[in-house]
Amino acid sequence: MATAAVVGGGIAGLATAIGLEKRGWRVSVFERATGFTEVGAGISLWRNALRALDALGLGDQVRAKGVGPGGGGLRDKRGRWLASASDNDLVMLHRADLLEVLLGAVRPDALRAGTPVDRLEVVDGEPVVNGERFDLLVGADGLRSTVRATFWPDAEPPRPTGHTAWRMVLSAAGVTPSETWGDRQVFGIFPMSGDRVYAYAAAVVPPDTVFPDGDLAELRRRFADWHDPIPTLVNNAETALRHDLYYLPDLSSYVHGPVALVGDAAHAMPPNMGQGGCQALEDAVTLAATADDLAHYDALRRPRSQSIARRSISTGKFVHSGAPWRDTLVRLLPASLVRRAVDRALDWYPPVAPLG
Repeated sequence: MATAAVVGGGIAGLATAIGLEKRGWRVSVFERATGFTEVGAGISLWRNALRALDALGLGDQVRAKGVGPGGGGLRDKRGRWLASASDNDLVMLHRADLLEVLLGAVRPDALRAGTPVDRLEVVDGEPVVNGERFDLLVGADGLRSTVRATFWPDAEPPRPTGHTAWRMVLSAAGVTPSETWGDRQVFGIFPMSGDRVYAYAAAVVPPDTVFPDGDLAELRRRFADWHDPIPTLVNNAETALRHDLYYLPDLSSYVHGPVALVGDAAHAMPPNMGQGGCQALEDAVTLAATADDLAHYDALRRPRSQSIARRSISTGKFVHSGAPWRDTLVRLLPASLVRRAVDRALDWYPPVAPLG
C-alpha cells in the first residue's frame, strides 16, 4: 500500500488525507499543535468548494451545518445598495464546523497531533519525515510552510498586501447579508446557523501596526458612523481576531520530486474573493486523483489557483482604492458581466468521478 505524509492538519491537510485514503493510500497527518482545532471564524464555501466536498462524500454534511445566505449584495457606508446578489452560490459556516466534518472522515490512527516536523528530506527518491519513509509528502502547512521552505529554498517569502483584517462571530438574527465599501475600508456581514453572524472588516494598515487602545477599540472607532447594524455589531463584540494580510508570490511549480504543496503553502491569497479555503479543497481532490502523476497535478492546479490569487489581489486593490469613481462604476456594471466574472472563478469540476 502506498503511503503519504501530510504536514499540516487544517482544512487543506485533512481534505487531502481524506481524498488519498479514498484512493487506497495509507496516510499520516502531522500536526504541530496538540489538537486538531480551528481558531478562525467563518468561511464561505462557494459552489466550486461544494463540488470538491461532494467528491469527498462530505458535501451534504457540510451543507447541513451551514447557511446559504442568498440575497444581499454590496452597499456603501451610508447603506445604499451598489449591487445585488440574488443567487445561492455559497454556504457560510464556522471553520470549526467544517473541521469537525473533515476530522470525522479521516482514519483516527492517521492523526498525529502534537508532532512537529523537524526533519525533512528526500532519500533515494522517497520523502523522509522525522526519520520515517513515505511514498509521497504533502505540504499543507500554510503561509509559513516548513515543507515549502525546505524544498523550495529559493521561493520568494510571503508579501504583505498592506491591509489588516478583523473577524468576529456574533449572536444576531435577521441580518441581511452584505459587504459594505467605505473609504479604503470594508465591512462584511453574513448569517450563519444558530442565530449567529460572521462579521469581518478590513482596512489599509501597514503590517505590524499596533493600535494604542487595542484591536477591538480600533475596530469600533473606524466603523462607528457606518450604516446599521454595523456599529451595533462591533459594539456588541467581546473579541475580534485580527491579522495582517499576506499573499505568496507565484511559485514555478507546486511539485518537487515526490513532494507536493496544497492550500496556502502553495498559493496563499488575500480573502477578497472568498476563495482561499475553496482553492485548498480543489487542491485536495485534484491531488488525490493525480497522486501517481504529480506533474499532472501541477498542470491542473497551478495555473488556475495562481490566476484566482492574482484576481484576489487586484480585487483588494480596487475595493480599497478609495477612488471617487469606484462606487459609480459598480452601480453601472451590467449584472450579466458580473455574473460571467463570478462564473469563471466558480465553474470548476473535479477531474474524475467521486472518490468513494
